[in-house]
Amino acid sequence: MLRWTVHLEGGPRRVNHAAVAVGHKVYSFGGYCSGEDYETLRQIDVHVFNTVSLRWTKLPPVRTGGREHAREVPYMRYGHTAVLVDETVLIWGGRNDTEGACNVLYAFEVSRLTHTHTVTHTHTHSNTHTHSHTHTDSLSLSHTHTHTHTHTLSLSLCVVVVVNLSFLCFCLKVAYNGELYVFGGYNARLDRHFSDLWKFNPEAFSWKKVEPKGKGPCPRRRQCCCMLGDRIVLFGGTSPCPEQGMGDEFNLMDHSDLYILDFSPNLKTLCKLAVIQYSLEQSGLPHDIRWELTAMTTNSNISRPIFSSHG
Repeated sequence: MLRWTVHLEGGPRRVNHAAVAVGHKVYSFGGYCSGEDYETLRQIDVHVFNTVSLRWTKLPPVRTGGREHAREVPYMRYGHTAVLVDETVLIWGGRNDTEGACNVLYAFEVSRLTHTHTVTHTHTHSNTHTHSHTHTDSLSLSHTHTHTHTHTLSLSLCVVVVVNLSFLCFCLKVAYNGELYVFGGYNARLDRHFSDLWKFNPEAFSWKKVEPKGKGPCPRRRQCCCMLGDRIVLFGGTSPCPEQGMGDEFNLMDHSDLYILDFSPNLKTLCKLAVIQYSLEQSGLPHDIRWELTAMTTNSNISRPIFSSHG
């Protein structure tokens, strides 16, 4: 029984960002936000979401200690990809408005919260941005803004799947129990954003629409997500502006919100949702339950109040 269980505002306002889950935390790297400076070279920012306290924090800038070490830290960018290998996050691709696209592979050591510059592959890949990769044991899917390619590492089988859900772009993809879930996206032919959820079964080679309970995200594209156990953490993205004149020339707005989709909510979670939904008295509940209820209903405050977006 899929259910949207958490909705919070006030996180990092980002589109085209990249994130990985490590333990009970989500590490989000860079991304685009209208109104921010993407011409001046500066370090990529790192935001961390704690799925226990349901709070965002921003890591302080890395002390490089010299120009040579500064190259080990990726510059602020959007449209990149991040993947976790053991306790190391590999960051690849992306671009900013000065340097353009980047083909340097960077590593972020979670245990030390530091970056290292690993290798440049000018002979293997052209500079890429707005790309992603999702895989299960029997399915591997990846794409870039300009071309499609897949690479398999220690997988017994790799199958390329052409996704054709109304020609969606910038949608969310995540694997769970051997199936691929796709959320939202944008159809340029219809000029329409989506908020529906579909799953693909690679064995039956079939698609099925999924309708979770609870209130989910509004239609959007360029959002980010991570899988933690039986839960998807989804945050950011861009959508049509609900009020005329509040967006940019494309009438779009960036999001600083976060949603959690639980594939198997337990009784405790369902009870907490009922307390919130019906505004039930909480004074007689245990302290830890009241703390969790407060965390589920208290927004973060690290984003600045802007409404326009990058198309």
